Amino acid sequence: MADKVEPFDPLDMSHYRVEKLKVRQKKGVERWMAILGMPLAILSFLVIYFGLDVAFLQNIDPSGLGSTALKRFEELGPEGFSRANIAMLAVFAAAIILWVTEAVPNYLTSLIVIITMVLTNVISEVDAYHQLGHRVMWLNILSFVLASMLVKTQVAKRFALWFIVRFGKSASSIFLSFIVINVVLSAFISATTAKAAILLPIFMVIAAVYGADGSKRNNFGRNLVLQNLFQINISAGGFITGSGANLLAGMLIAGAIGSPDFLYGDWLVAAFPISMALIFIGWIVGTRWIFPMTPEERRPQIEGGMERLKQELHKLGPLKWEEIRAVAIFLVVLALWVTDRYHGISKTATAFLGAVTALLPRVGIVKWNDVDIPWHLLLFSAGAYTLGAGLKTTDLASLAVDAGFDKLGLGEGTPFWVLYLLLTGGMIFSSLLSQSKTMRTLVFVPIAIGTAQRFGFSVLSLAFPVALLIEHVYALPFNSKPAALLYLTDHYSWSDTFKFGFVMLVIGWIMSILMGETYLRFLGYTPDGVFGLF
Repeated sequence: MADKVEPFDPLDMSHYRVEKLKVRQKKGVERWMAILGMPLAILSFLVIYFGLDVAFLQNIDPSGLGSTALKRFEELGPEGFSRANIAMLAVFAAAIILWVTEAVPNYLTSLIVIITMVLTNVISEVDAYHQLGHRVMWLNILSFVLASMLVKTQVAKRFALWFIVRFGKSASSIFLSFIVINVVLSAFISATTAKAAILLPIFMVIAAVYGADGSKRNNFGRNLVLQNLFQINISAGGFITGSGANLLAGMLIAGAIGSPDFLYGDWLVAAFPISMALIFIGWIVGTRWIFPMTPEERRPQIEGGMERLKQELHKLGPLKWEEIRAVAIFLVVLALWVTDRYHGISKTATAFLGAVTALLPRVGIVKWNDVDIPWHLLLFSAGAYTLGAGLKTTDLASLAVDAGFDKLGLGEGTPFWVLYLLLTGGMIFSSLLSQSKTMRTLVFVPIAIGTAQRFGFSVLSLAFPVALLIEHVYALPFNSKPAALLYLTDHYSWSDTFKFGFVMLVIGWIMSILMGETYLRFLGYTPDGVFGLF
């Protein structure tokens, strides 16, 4: 007799673990991009490296070059300098193609980038390989140690469940509860994908309670998943430790202004209010305009459904001593990050202290085998940082800025607002093409720095507003890892996420413009009378 098949229980949280979600197969354009990505990357490298005319580089006016590039120019002469620039451009173009098309895993692209830059003499072996030991890399590693502490003790899951059970009494209060949960988790967990994995089973059960399960979609489910995707990313933008790309942007800006570090508190004061405003705007736009919910969709469709979340919370038992210690360690780390201006301890050193404490025998909470460090992501970051080091060595960003503005006819006397609109618009809408926040950071932040220096503006006036747009990666499933993960829930289509995402990209750009004229000007980042609006 055949075994009895148990009916699918839409309220069982175990069904929604990441490893149980169906794998999304690439189709259509995505599939062809993956197939053609490698040959296109190889072809672009060969065409640029062997076919680009070096004459325009051999006639460079060295007075406009950065100090590193100028030294190389003087040591090797025009021909040597131009060869390095052409090699860097060839590697950069090929890397962009591979990262965008995902023809090979992104960590493998990074390894290819590193060895190619060494073999083409763009950068020395020492400079290329030591990017794996960069202080931002260390901060990423240590942040994963701290995040693993919260996951292993299940205190992050407990907080999310408790908040929903305590305050999620209606459709609106559920959405507001997830806003609070996402913001709080962003302060503690720097990996946006980890936050998505923690919250996914919870909001999937809630979606089922409100009538959106594996058999049908509704606007409650669309809103719940897309709002969480938006909040996971935008709340990360409120903290410099919210993602590795934020940390990289802070490092690049700090280096350009001659500062040892970008202070945690400075980023928080500027970015957090903007992130919160965007999150609330996104909630209103999504639930009231793009995917308005009917009165029926606002009511639970499964009686007693929320009781299942209470049961999940009850299974965790009473608050444990190790959970209290985990929260205490992280609160101390956060306090030291926020007050870095006063004690001078860097974010990386603070994370070191927290991670060491968390790993200490008898005192700590986790063992090394409990720590979930995604080394494939770190290898990808190492390749991206190596690419950034090559851009700095060859001064390619400055050359691109000069050439680009010359082509556009924008010379001395160009109004600040023109530059601001070009850079912020390019940064935010580039997310439609790239899956990598780190890559976009490496492209646009150095360009913003070079633009500010070329036109005599403060580096912070252009580079910081550009950096504040890093986390806008939610419009399409391939724009970020959380976007790819949540698309697997099957609660929305490509057109659904694009409609909401593109509208929020436009609103995000408008918000950036308004903040440049008001709040960022009040904080002293942008000059007075930027756009003449106020």
